Amino acid sequence: MFAFTTKGSRPFHDASFTPGDAFLFGPESRGLPADILDSLSSEHRLRLPMREGCRSLNLSNTVAVAVYEAWRQHGFA
Repeated sequence: MFAFTTKGSRPFHDASFTPGDAFLFGPESRGLPADILDSLSSEHRLRLPMREGCRSLNLSNTVAVAVYEAWRQHGFA
């Protein structure tokens, strides 16, 4: 299970995704609750790199980037 969060320290493209992995995304306005983030190791809290001063991508774009990366890692199969 992976959480996509602005509070993550690991870039999403450094993770190795396997079939059956679940991705968690929070609301754009506040992100995932702290108790969910705290239940995952830092290796499973991922971020999308952003330019300095930019908040984040919107939720649908973040989901698209995350799913596309997992699909790419598996040869688009």
